[in-house]
Amino acid sequence: MKTVDVGILLAPRIVFEFVGAYTCNGVPCGAKNSVSIGENGLIFNDSESRELLFVPTDDACRFVLHDVVIGVNFHWQRKENQTFKGELRFIVESGQVRAINRLFVEDYLVSVISSEMSGTSSLEFLKAHTVISRSWLYAQLLRKQRSQAGVLGHESPDEVIRWYAREDHTLFDLCADDHCQRYQGLTRSLNPNVEAAVKATENIVLKYGGEVCDARFSKCCGGATERFSACWEDVDYAYLQAFRDTEQKEPLPPLSTEDGARAWIESEPDAFCSAVAPEILSQVLNNYDRETPDFYRWQVKYSQEELSRLVAARSGIDFGVIEDLQPVERGASGRLVKLRIVGTKAVKTVGKELEIRRWLSPTHLYSSAFVVDKISEHGTTAFLLKGAGWGHGVGLCQIGAAVMGEKGFSYTQILQHYYPGALLEPVD
Repeated sequence: MKTVDVGILLAPRIVFEFVGAYTCNGVPCGAKNSVSIGENGLIFNDSESRELLFVPTDDACRFVLHDVVIGVNFHWQRKENQTFKGELRFIVESGQVRAINRLFVEDYLVSVISSEMSGTSSLEFLKAHTVISRSWLYAQLLRKQRSQAGVLGHESPDEVIRWYAREDHTLFDLCADDHCQRYQGLTRSLNPNVEAAVKATENIVLKYGGEVCDARFSKCCGGATERFSACWEDVDYAYLQAFRDTEQKEPLPPLSTEDGARAWIESEPDAFCSAVAPEILSQVLNNYDRETPDFYRWQVKYSQEELSRLVAARSGIDFGVIEDLQPVERGASGRLVKLRIVGTKAVKTVGKELEIRRWLSPTHLYSSAFVVDKISEHGTTAFLLKGAGWGHGVGLCQIGAAVMGEKGFSYTQILQHYYPGALLEPVD
């Protein structure tokens, strides 16, 4: 069975403890420990080393990492103690201690599915998500073999175009947070529904043309899914299409135009992910995700002064006073691919969708599918952003897929809806 190395935590000092017996570089070790950074490497038990490897003596062993950061750079970022199975390795990374968990892929997936959403979702939805999480993992491991930088794009005096790849982890396979897939160990994985979903789909992935699908997913598409090229490099995949997220898949209106995008975003068209009952959301979303209730349609308002300070801090560019936000290019779902920011000291176009979201929020704007209204409040200018969806919108819409599961769709129907033409096949 294949294993995966997951980067969990990076800190100057990490406190951890064991449930069961572990060996450290072949020598038995105590129950509660800490490792910190020294001049010549890792400090553990009054000695220094470049690397530490803790191996469980049997399958019942567990380890606990203290103060793991989850939701990195999101509005719900916090710390919690998390429990894991498998091996624990510490290395030096960027002058700090990095904790890495090595475990079997199928065990990893049990945790991912429970960490991404509540394990009380329908079994068909859980099976569908298991298949795409497994597909995404294997697709990334194959892409990593071809080597790619983590931040891609280009910059010029007039433009900053960036997108973020998942292959920038060089010391481990993938991270444990939303940058890759949420992985929170055994903290949320003790659920028989999730274990049944992983077992029922064991080693099954989505393939298209014989290759494992890069099965992207986001929280809520806002009623329309997006093409890959709107968010990452300028390529598209036949199984990642832009369409209306409805059972009939009615044709998308012309959302790449300003009039079309505004009409769509300012209305609430019917979709699998629209008007979702709270009891279904509670089955799909973990508690911290439900702190954001307005995922389908949302609004954010900034005063001119607030926006100018925010963009300067997030972009590192002194725009002066921001006078306008001008759409330059939209994708098929209405998501902004390029946005021109007009200030008294600088004018610059930013893209792609995630970089736009980063510049216009202290954390991440919910999505780049928004329109801008300049309004007057008490004699001053304010910017009202009215938006749709939560995330990039490419591939599976988690909330929409959960609703499909509740409506009685099978996991194969869910996958064919979001990844048309892809086939279910064993991983090589």
